Formats: sequence, C-alpha cells, structure tokens
Amino acid sequence: MKVCIAEKPSVARDIAKIIGATQAKDGYMEGNGYQVTWTFGHLCTLKEPHDYTEKWKPWRLEELPMIPSSFGVKVMEDSGVQKQFHVIQRLVQNAEMVINCGDAGQEGELIQRWVLLKAKCAVPIKRLWISSLTEEAIKEGFKSLRESSQYDNLYAAGSARAIGDWLLGMNATRLFTKKFGQGKAVFSIGRVQTPTLAMIVQRQKEIDAFKSEDYWELKTIYRETEFNATIERLTSLEKAEKGLEYLKQNEFEVTSFEQKEGKEGNPRLFDLTALQVEANRKYGYSADETLKLIQNLYEKKLVTYPRVDTTYLTEDLHPKIPGILQGLTYYKRFTEPLLAKPIPKSKTVFDDKKVTDHHAIIPTGIVPSGITPQEQHIYDTIVKRFLAVFYPECKIFTTTVIGKVGQVEFKATGKQILDLGWRIIYAEDQTAKKDDEEKVMPLFVEGEKGPHEPKVHQGKTAAPKYYTEATLLRGMETAGKQVEDEEMRELLKDNGIGRPSTRANIIETLFRRRYIERNKKNIFATQTGIDLIDTIQNDLLKSPELTGDWERKIRMIEKGEYSIDVFKTELIQMVVDLCNEVIFNSRRIISIAPEKVEVGKLEKVKKPRETKAKEEIDIEKMTCPKCKSNLLKKGNTAFGCSNFAICGFKIPFELLGKKLNDKFVFDLLSKGKTSKIKGLIIPGNANPVDGKIVFTKDFNLEVEN
Repeated sequence: MKVCIAEKPSVARDIAKIIGATQAKDGYMEGNGYQVTWTFGHLCTLKEPHDYTEKWKPWRLEELPMIPSSFGVKVMEDSGVQKQFHVIQRLVQNAEMVINCGDAGQEGELIQRWVLLKAKCAVPIKRLWISSLTEEAIKEGFKSLRESSQYDNLYAAGSARAIGDWLLGMNATRLFTKKFGQGKAVFSIGRVQTPTLAMIVQRQKEIDAFKSEDYWELKTIYRETEFNATIERLTSLEKAEKGLEYLKQNEFEVTSFEQKEGKEGNPRLFDLTALQVEANRKYGYSADETLKLIQNLYEKKLVTYPRVDTTYLTEDLHPKIPGILQGLTYYKRFTEPLLAKPIPKSKTVFDDKKVTDHHAIIPTGIVPSGITPQEQHIYDTIVKRFLAVFYPECKIFTTTVIGKVGQVEFKATGKQILDLGWRIIYAEDQTAKKDDEEKVMPLFVEGEKGPHEPKVHQGKTAAPKYYTEATLLRGMETAGKQVEDEEMRELLKDNGIGRPSTRANIIETLFRRRYIERNKKNIFATQTGIDLIDTIQNDLLKSPELTGDWERKIRMIEKGEYSIDVFKTELIQMVVDLCNEVIFNSRRIISIAPEKVEVGKLEKVKKPRETKAKEEIDIEKMTCPKCKSNLLKKGNTAFGCSNFAICGFKIPFELLGKKLNDKFVFDLLSKGKTSKIKGLIIPGNANPVDGKIVFTKDFNLEVEN
C-alpha cells in the first residue's frame, strides 16, 4: 500500500476521492492501492525542558541557560492527537511507500517530517507539491511526485526556526520572569514576538512624548488655483503676518509651467502580507481573520496556495492565464477585453527567478458558490488584483506650476487621468475614487503676472500615527523600516521578522497576552507591554533589524546557503551571553508590572501619626506622579494609583528586603528619589548595598549608588 498523509481531514478527502481511495476506515480512507490519512495541525512538538531532566522543571535562575545536548520530538499530550498518531504509525510501518501530502510550505514540511520521524518511517518517501487543491492540480501533482530529499533544506529551515524559538523563548521567558517578575508577573519573550512588541512600544512612546506645535504657512490664490509657498513653515504668527503684508505688496508672476504625460504602473499580485494589508485597509479585517478567510477559499479550490511571500508567477503559468480568465464569469466585463488579444508575458508578472516554493496568490478560475460575504470580499480583492496586472498602464497628465511673489516662491501641482487603464477595475470603488480625485488646472504662460489673494494657513504638527495591523505587517515585513516602494520591499523581505504565515499569529499572541490593545483600527501598547520592553535591556531581543538578520539566515538554510549547525551554535552562544548578562551584569531595574486590581477594594492612605521630617507629611493629598490621579493604599502591600487599571502605577511597601516608611515614600513622590537606604538586597549581588531608590523616566524603580 502507498500511504498518503495530508495536513487535515478535508484535504485528505479531496485527495482520496481523486485517487480512488473511497473506502472509509477509522482515521483513514482506503482503495485503489492507497491509504489516505491525515494530521490536524501539529501532532508533534519539541520536547519541553522537564522532558530532558527533572531539574529543569522548576523555574530557577541557577539552571539557566537550558541547552539540550540534542533536541527531541514528542507526540502532543492530547487523546485525539495520540489516537490519530497511532493510526499513522501503524499505516506507515506496513507501507511500501509514503507520500507526503502535507501543506506545501516550511511549517507543513516540519509537521510531516516530525510525524514520520516519531513513526519510525523506514520506507521511501515521495512529496506531493501543489499550488492549488483543484482536481487538475492534484492529478498533475500525483503524476509528477518529487523526491522527499528535494525538501531537506526546507525541513532544516523549519527545524532551525523551531529550535531557535525554543532556545530563546524557554530561556529568556524564565530568565526575565525570575529576575524581574517579583514572583507575580510572567514575562513572555519570543524571537519574533518581542521585537514586534518593541516596535509598537517605541511608536507608543513617540506618540506619548509628542508635543503638538502651531505652525503657519503662506498660500495664495491665483486664477482660481491655490499655490503653496515653498519656504519652510513659519513658527510664529508675527512672522506669518509680516509675510502676508509683504505678499500683498507684490503681484504674482508665473516663472515656470510644465505639462507632461506619464504612466502609473500596474499594482503587483498579492503575497499573503500584501493581501492582509489590503484587507485591513479596506475592510478592517485583522491579519488573522484574513488568513482564515483565504485558507477557506484555498480549501474550496477557489484560490491558489496562500502562505506565500512572492508577488510573481512562474513563466509556465503564462499559457494557463486565458483559461483562468474564462472561468471568471462574474467579471466578464473585465475579462472580455483581455481575452480579445494575447496576454503579455511581462517580467513584472512572470519571473521564475522571483518565485521560490509557490507563486503569488491568484484565482483558480473555478466559479465560487456557497461562500460567506467575508470570503467574497477577499475573493473579490484577489480577482481584481489578478485582472489589474494584465490591463494597460494608467496614463496620466501632470502639471507643475512655479511662481513667485516678490522673492517668495510658490508651487502648485495637478494630475489628470487621460486613460484609466488598469484603474478601470477599481472605478466603482469609493476608496479608489477618493484617492484619485483629479486636480485639473488652467493653462498658464511663463512670465504672466497678475493680482492674487494671499492668505495665512495655521496648522498644528501631527504626532506619529499609531500602528494599524496593515502598517504593523508592513513593518514586520521590512524589519521596522518605513518603505513605500514595492521594489525595495521585495529586496527587504528576506530580512523581515517572522514569516507571512506566522505574523498574524504573533500579533494575536500579543493581544492575547494583553501586551497590546486595539482601538478601532489603531494598535497601542498597554502598560504591561511597555513595562516588559523597558525591563529588557538587551537589544538582541528587541531589535527588528537583528531579528531580521536571523530570519535571513533561516531563509539561507532553506536555500542550502547556510549551515543549520552554525545557526544553532550562534543561537546557543547568544542565549548563554544573554543569561550571563542579565543574571550578573544587568541594570538594577525593578519592573512595576501592572496586575488586575479591583479599585473598589483600595482604601485611602492615612496620614502618619508622627514623622521626623521637618515638613508635615500628608500623603493623602499627594497624587500619582504618572497620571495625577489620587493615591490609595491597597491593604498592607502597596500604594497604588486610583486609576490603576489604566495607569498601572504602584509602590510596594517592601522593596529589596527593606520596608519603605512614609518618609521614603514622600521623598520618592515629591523628589523622585529617596534618601540613602542601607542594606538593599539586589538580585544577583552576593552582598547587600547602600543606595537611593529612584524613579526612571517611565516610573519604574531603580537603585542609584
């Protein structure tokens, strides 16, 4: 028997039907010389620390770093998983050949290889590698099964990713939790998760620190056209008014008038990230929602494989394009002009060198039925982009007018669309209409002069914008760099953080752990997320650029250009250095991680009975230094902000082995630091130290010698 292993039951049923395995069994289908079974997600995982040694079960700093001599795999501890694994194991051990029909990507390869490893597969293995689940694609795939060894590098890359995530996640999470968590908070650290959070926190801090300033600009109206002064923005009303008076004394003169025809190039086909960005921008769908929707469309055979990071098609697809277009019957008004002449074989669409495992996402040409409105949105988005790439370029007419009033230069620009070209696909889209509003300008003659209507425009500088899922995905794709140009984005993809298939899950993990929150489309960091990033002083954990470099090496492993053993050695050294740095040489920061507190159970801080301070201490009248709300007392454990659930500020009564009396608290709140305290017990220090407890700029606590 030939045993086929698919990534999920629904795909297994599709394959079984096509190859004639129609007899239902317990956990598999059988017939025509085949047995078709399935996994459902990760049946196997890397072993946990306690699976290697019992001493790694408790979380202890002295046991870090945890570096297994070799990494092992185990079957997930779930009764359903265990049952299905034993079905696969029995079939594999009696097979003449195994056909790996798993998801045709890095994660899919890893899932299947781990299962076959645990099942002790000793027979030849072939690989089914397809880009869609249509009957035609599956039949073609079985006619040209590939050797499993062709994908050894893909498996090596998946293993490197999993081992890297284990080494960093297991060690760093325990390291920071035990060092700074004060026995209460768990600091979750991840190879991709942490730099992504760091990007959001950095943006949050820029927004919080931003102070809006007024500015003034000089404008004028000449022949019903608004011109803007090309000088820098003015920083005072007085300068603006002087400028306005100057403009009133002079005529407007046209010094340059230029009109030229141009073209707006076609958009690129979608990779997964670009599709998630567009769906978030247009429909407000989260990255995770979009991934689930397109996965549904893929399994319904309506679109090609979705977890891709290329915007190109392979050249052998060119002859198949007319057939796909003919299947898009609902879009007949757009397909007819394309089918009336040969489809151009443009290098911006068809390029084998730009495609790795799979080509860009395109429709299969099968007519959809029974799909949800949300799935229809995603399908429509993919189809329109597919059509747009084959239409002519959009022809435009741009006008640039330069003028002057006295010595002050002014400029105005306009754009007129001469031929919609590919934009006709989006002509009914209200968002597109708004983006493409034309500014038609009159004809001007160089040297002409005349009266004008000068004015002053007052504005305010704007804070940086919050991340949305769309801009965050782009930031992850380019390792934090702000890149608009599509060509440049393509070059930076190898250095992006995370993979297209995992970025949505990373973002959802940050939401689930309450490190970030969403307000409409905007994403902002919670105080918990900010505190976590502030606690991490090591740039290796927070830097998108450095994480992008690790990602680049994983991609090089996939291409056979980098050794997995070298990569593991580098990761191990990094983890060892990190543990040594944090345990023995880190800054002495005590993170004040917010916890869930019921404000109703807090009571006001009572005035102390006596004090040695010269001034009268009345903490009851003091306010939270962070948000200026009232201070309250939580039992006998801490002073806390009355708005704690949002603000997160608190001062524990006992800190570093010392009780903080009211005088210390008063000094800390009023001066930002205490007087010197003797015998502070610093984690990692053998001997107590004397020092002052001070606020950092983020209202964490730090020891100052």
